[in-house]
Amino acid sequence: MTLAYVTIGVNDVAAVLPFYDAIMPHIGGKLYLDYAPNAVSYDLPGGGKVWVCKPFNGEAAAPGNGQMTGFLCASQDDVRKAYEAALANGGTSEGEPGPRPHYGPHFFGGYVRDPEGNKMSFVHFGG
Repeated sequence: MTLAYVTIGVNDVAAVLPFYDAIMPHIGGKLYLDYAPNAVSYDLPGGGKVWVCKPFNGEAAAPGNGQMTGFLCASQDDVRKAYEAALANGGTSEGEPGPRPHYGPHFFGGYVRDPEGNKMSFVHFGG
């Protein structure tokens, strides 16, 4: 199975764009569609997409407890760069980049929340 897209619900697309525009280059993402002020979409390597948008039903967006999006990075250095870009653009740390051997012998990840509280990780599975 290949993941087609991930939707990250936010209340203010314009306010979170600096965050997502800063992290996307480090995970290989490129702006695909811009429907501001309601939505933007980024292409990811391999064909997947990330949508950052207001909820379609018009209700307020809220982070889900236990929900997290994991973005694959090409290197440990890209994990670090994405993490730092996130913090420099309104994100908050949920765990500094480093090895997580309890997730596997080659798992290297860093964890953040976007300015609206959505949790995500940047991961690399190489040595």
